Amino acid sequence: MRTTTVFNARKPVAIVTGAARGIGRGVATRLAADGCAVAVLDLSAEACAATVSDIEDAGGTALAVEADVSVEADADAAVDRVVAELGEPAVLVNNAGIVRDNLLFKLRPDEWDAVIGVHLRGAYLMSRAAQKYMVAAGWGRIVNLSSTSALGKKGQANYAAAKSGLQGFTKTLAMELGKFGVTANVVAPGFVVTEMTRETAVRIGMPYDEYTAVRAAEIPVGRVGRPDDIAAAVSFFVSEEASFVSGQVLYVAGGPKA
Repeated sequence: MRTTTVFNARKPVAIVTGAARGIGRGVATRLAADGCAVAVLDLSAEACAATVSDIEDAGGTALAVEADVSVEADADAAVDRVVAELGEPAVLVNNAGIVRDNLLFKLRPDEWDAVIGVHLRGAYLMSRAAQKYMVAAGWGRIVNLSSTSALGKKGQANYAAAKSGLQGFTKTLAMELGKFGVTANVVAPGFVVTEMTRETAVRIGMPYDEYTAVRAAEIPVGRVGRPDDIAAAVSFFVSEEASFVSGQVLYVAGGPKA
């Protein structure tokens, strides 16, 4: 049964980072269907056009916002623009991410810094910029996208550290912001069909159909994930019904995770 997000005030404003494609695009379109005006944020406004078009074609409201979330001035300017053109943000979904996979002995400092910068620094900068509006309003939702890789994955020391760090960061936000009516939670996807996982298949030299079949065989429910699966979990955390749920990590992975 689909959980519909219900808002009592005017159409709330949601910011979704990394929303040009993949999971971010799925989350942005779902939140728009739930009744949010959505700021679609990514590295280029042009890349956001398809997501914005999806939302507007369905009768929703969307705004393309160009920003590098790992850059303080960009993050602050992005939130300022959202406030000016859509309104004060009530929802923030920190989804932006990159991979720079390598075994530890090959992993360069720039590969480490890039991944930590986008995932962890980006979530910090965007949360810091957006939370003041939520605190003032007495209501807000922050959802951070982690990963099953937070539990450790060979060749992803940087990515695993960033995704694990997001979980501790989120629990701390829940403690600090809860008294102001702001919840913070984590959705941690398993294997999901996206452009990023297609790029992984190319990198290891395996046809994507074969790659997804191998991954599906490892998953208890017998299939790989879709962006809509992740978007549904985000929708729940954003909903009024989730007001007593904060500081939690939900693995959306087709099976149990520690």
